[in-house]
Amino acid sequence: MPGNVQPKRPRQSTRVIALVGPQSSGKTQLLESILFQTGALDRRSANGSHIFGDFSDEAKARQMGTELNIATTQFMGENYTFIDCPGSIELSQESLSILPICDAAIVVTETDTSKIVSLAPLLKTLEDLGVPHYIFANKVDLAGGSIAGLADALRSVTQKPIVLRQIPIRTNDEITGYADLAHGRAYVYQDGEPSKQIDIPDDLSDRFGTAQYEMLETLADFDDHLMEELLEDTQPPREEICQDLAKELQEGLIIPVLMGSALKVSGVHRLLKALRHETPDLENVQLRLGVETDQSTAQVLKTFNQQHLGKLSLARILAGTFSDNDKIGGEAPSGLFTLHGDKSNKTSSAQAGDVVAFAKLDKVQTGHRLNAGGDPAPAPDFNVLHPVFTVALEPTNRKDEVKLVSSLIKICEEDPSLVCEQNAESNEILLRGQGDLHIKLALDRLNNRFGVAAKEHLPKIPYRETIRKSAKHHSRYKKQSGGHGQFGDVVVEIAPVPAGTGFEFSNTITGGAIPKQYIPSVEAGVKDYLRSGPLGFPVVDVGVKLVDGSYHSVDSSDMAFKMAGRMAMSEALPECQPVLLEPIMKVSIMAPSEFTGQINSIVSSRRGHILGFDGREGWPGWDAIEAHIPQAELHDLIIELRSVTLGSATYESDYDHLSELTGRLADQVVQSATAE
Repeated sequence: MPGNVQPKRPRQSTRVIALVGPQSSGKTQLLESILFQTGALDRRSANGSHIFGDFSDEAKARQMGTELNIATTQFMGENYTFIDCPGSIELSQESLSILPICDAAIVVTETDTSKIVSLAPLLKTLEDLGVPHYIFANKVDLAGGSIAGLADALRSVTQKPIVLRQIPIRTNDEITGYADLAHGRAYVYQDGEPSKQIDIPDDLSDRFGTAQYEMLETLADFDDHLMEELLEDTQPPREEICQDLAKELQEGLIIPVLMGSALKVSGVHRLLKALRHETPDLENVQLRLGVETDQSTAQVLKTFNQQHLGKLSLARILAGTFSDNDKIGGEAPSGLFTLHGDKSNKTSSAQAGDVVAFAKLDKVQTGHRLNAGGDPAPAPDFNVLHPVFTVALEPTNRKDEVKLVSSLIKICEEDPSLVCEQNAESNEILLRGQGDLHIKLALDRLNNRFGVAAKEHLPKIPYRETIRKSAKHHSRYKKQSGGHGQFGDVVVEIAPVPAGTGFEFSNTITGGAIPKQYIPSVEAGVKDYLRSGPLGFPVVDVGVKLVDGSYHSVDSSDMAFKMAGRMAMSEALPECQPVLLEPIMKVSIMAPSEFTGQINSIVSSRRGHILGFDGREGWPGWDAIEAHIPQAELHDLIIELRSVTLGSATYESDYDHLSELTGRLADQVVQSATAE
């Protein structure tokens, strides 16, 4: 086997690496350290504040990443593009959009094992997409716990084997270096510099041997030759171990764990060397995505609307080359740009592996697959998150209503997990997203980039009303004001019908009591009133039968019978015991099983009814809780779910049925509608 090890050859294409992980784990700090280590930054931040990244006004105001941060650099003669993704769970679409096209990902995490459950959705996404990934245990200089304990916690949130690549060297209970289990070497950290090689400390020798054997045992599960060597007590050559690590990472069989401190640039050089020797070539992405390599292909990762450049479509070239005058869907970009932080540089062409931005391609959207000369089409691997939080918007200045809608369209174009719609019933502008922070960021962008200030409020709930009691009513509309008058006379029977029926209209008119041409007008008048019943809401599940009436040969008209029908309903329905109905949603909540009890309590506190729960398919250790919850109780449900599950839970909902609402809550709803 060692004789089959091939010498390292320089890569021809740029490798694209995603930096992902929870908020405050240190992803942007790690990117800065990588850029400093590779000479792309001439200095590094000394106190944790960022000198590269988080450039937008929204990011600066919150001191957190709010959108993708892109940088390209060189390490040992090879090109790398790093994409730093926001850590907030509400901004997960940013990473979801770019991960499919990445050669590998680095999951950055702190060493606090109590927070590891929050990594489960991200690790499952990487596993499902087939993206090779490392875990970088950051801030180990501050770690008070065990790195082995961290590895055990990680094993509880992923099905992939966790492979600890390094064990810590401690001095006075502080991690000051590491022993590399693959290379059989030890290093001590040097602030701002590559680590210094030392001999493996004597007091670490036994632990090193045990940890290395455990690593090899895991690798041997996928390599028969290595298994034979272990059974024969033969120490595998270092080259063979490294080759196995690279092969099993590239095939998505293992998750290697490295450690360091991004702030002190500790362990960063070792991480870069692992990327250089172990991450796969672009061919891996091409095979994973089913990209035909005989034509130029790119995939759009993100859309930006910039004041000075207009619309930019950030894409990775997956095959072939693109130039700034290639036509895509009949459009030629106004330019081709590379992005580095907040800087954009014009280029004339890009080759397979590069990440570039096409300028002003109106037909192109985030998630589109592009072919030179062909029409853009949605990529089969592109997924969009389901909205879980909704607000209604109105411009602070009413003159900005049209501008508000047009600007929202651009904001949603940048972020597919934001959905803007005009509700025809309530006449509200609704913005749906991933949480309160997500929505507030969108509002800040509206103001900062487009000069539109907007106010948010709770969306109106589409309450309905129905009746419990039947009635028969006679109503006559008569009006005389000179010349022809107006005359319509009807007798109707009103009755409740089965839930879900909606509205039924029939007539039993005989003998021409009302001419046939006026009967549709009576129905129109009835429907007109049912749009807002006695309680102020649309009326459903009501049957109306026209049983009698009379007409005037001169004064009767369609308008008169329409008014008579409306009057009959307005006079009779209040006597039919009207009752309020509220929409009930079928809700599926997905969360780690350890939180199921708390989630049941949350559902009950929101007037919900648990239908049952089962294991979440494909997610060991997770439950899917099914429940009926009133729509009025869903507004901030996602906030509470995330609060009790360390950000890991989510839910989906669909309309299910209407249910009677009585008592104090019903009175409050009716009073509010009356006040409006």
